[in-house]
Amino acid sequence: MAETRIKNFLVTGRPGIGKTTCIIRTVELLTSRGVSVGGMITYEVREKGERIGFNVRDVYTGKEGVLARVGLAQGPRIGKYTVNLQDLETVGVQAIHNAMKHTQVIVIDEIGPMELLSKNFLKAVQEALDSPKPVIATIHVKAHTTEDGRKILQRKDTKLYTLTLTNRETIPPTIAREITNILASRSSQVP
Repeated sequence: MAETRIKNFLVTGRPGIGKTTCIIRTVELLTSRGVSVGGMITYEVREKGERIGFNVRDVYTGKEGVLARVGLAQGPRIGKYTVNLQDLETVGVQAIHNAMKHTQVIVIDEIGPMELLSKNFLKAVQEALDSPKPVIATIHVKAHTTEDGRKILQRKDTKLYTLTLTNRETIPPTIAREITNILASRSSQVP
């Protein structure tokens, strides 16, 4: 039986610990080494110091959309936020698909309750994790409470990092090094 090799790297931790920052730093380290990275990142949007929602950005193209806002007229709700499934799919899901086709590494931030409202998002995540390309993703700290989250966390080709105040500076270079090693070992196997 073939050995399962780790190629998917998940980052979890409590809200506000720096999961997105960890992913952004990892992407910066990889791109500084000439590695092409694509996929999606979400980030909070503030107005007058108060969080009013989240945006989604395609890492490769820079295209942006609204993931969720307080007071959006239509869409499913998570807490005080209304989720914009259209932008999640036209920006986020499309960014994952583009990364699978055009880049060496796929980034997904975040596999969380808002994003998992979209079946197309979940399908894109599964396709990315099943692809031969390395994936770096953040996953909600309570992902283990859902069937879809448990399936992702239980994959044999996945390594989970729990971000804390003491390790959050060392995780980005660790993941970047592991991915660089994967890519280097693959390029040395080509005849």
